[in-house]
Amino acid sequence: MVAGLPVRLFAHPAPFTYLDLHVEHDRIEGTLIAHVFDVGHDLNVDPPERLVDPSVAQSRAAEAIALLQPRLSIVADGRTLEGTWSGVETLPERQSLRLHFRYPLTAPAGRLEVNAHFFPYDPIHQTFVNIYEGEALTQAILDDSRVRLEYFSGSRQGTLAVVGRFLPAGITHIVLGPDHLLFLFGLMLLGGTIQQLVIIATAFTLAHALTLTLCLLNLVSPPLRIVEPAIALSIVYVGADNLMVAGQSGGRDVRAWIAAAFGCIHGFGYAGVLRGMTLTSRPLSWAAIAFNVGLEIGQLAFVVIAVWALTMLRTRSEAAGRRIAFVGSIVVIAAGAFWFVQRVFFPAGIS
Repeated sequence: MVAGLPVRLFAHPAPFTYLDLHVEHDRIEGTLIAHVFDVGHDLNVDPPERLVDPSVAQSRAAEAIALLQPRLSIVADGRTLEGTWSGVETLPERQSLRLHFRYPLTAPAGRLEVNAHFFPYDPIHQTFVNIYEGEALTQAILDDSRVRLEYFSGSRQGTLAVVGRFLPAGITHIVLGPDHLLFLFGLMLLGGTIQQLVIIATAFTLAHALTLTLCLLNLVSPPLRIVEPAIALSIVYVGADNLMVAGQSGGRDVRAWIAAAFGCIHGFGYAGVLRGMTLTSRPLSWAAIAFNVGLEIGQLAFVVIAVWALTMLRTRSEAAGRRIAFVGSIVVIAAGAFWFVQRVFFPAGIS
């Protein structure tokens, strides 16, 4: 039995499945090519090469469809599609079977979710996905660690779906990203005119939008294990700078330059989040725009609230405003230092 094990393993030279989807206005036509070794394993056909025989393949066609159809799920704009599978074709030269299917659409789809996990018994099995829409081709690889693909069509519905998906994601990220908000809060602590504060926020916005775009275009791609600690250090710097200039009168306000410089670093952090959303290449520009707009909506709301609260405190008591600036800067430094230590020495989840 041990002697026969290597032969059994090497009898399966290509643990791959090929899934082709042709997206039309009213339907999705597709084919699935699966190796007879995998199908034979799950159908208990021994030896699996028997499935290359057309007569055997036809006799087991219903079982093959019953096995594989539930392992593919296609969701169009939130609605799970019901498909029809038919026809098992043998491909002797590839030691494979080809199955055909059709999923009708009631309306052109803007966003598709493809969930495919055809042969869970094999942890290294991969599914190569080709999505055709007109002349456009989108490709992806699904495996044991990633069984879901999100696809946005090139239509108007697809563009709206991208915006609907990534604008709220931008808002959520800034609201749930205390490091970015604390950096902005630190910049606001010393106060200033409305014009000064608007310039500071705008400088931060433009800087991180620039680096996010460069990163998504693969022109610059620093690793997150460097970016995340650098974001923490930027927070420490802002708090320390507040303490150094708090007692000075007059002088040039360089907070906009600080915001722009460190906004570039924060932009790389945003890009890391966007890249982690398994987005295909076609809607990348709209996704970046929508994500950025969402970030700015959340950021603007926070800045308005922070500036209003700090202004109210300074209006009631100038001394209280100074104390808030001092204590707030200490808090900013402490939080930034904590995140820096955490991200350098305990970088769980940072790649």
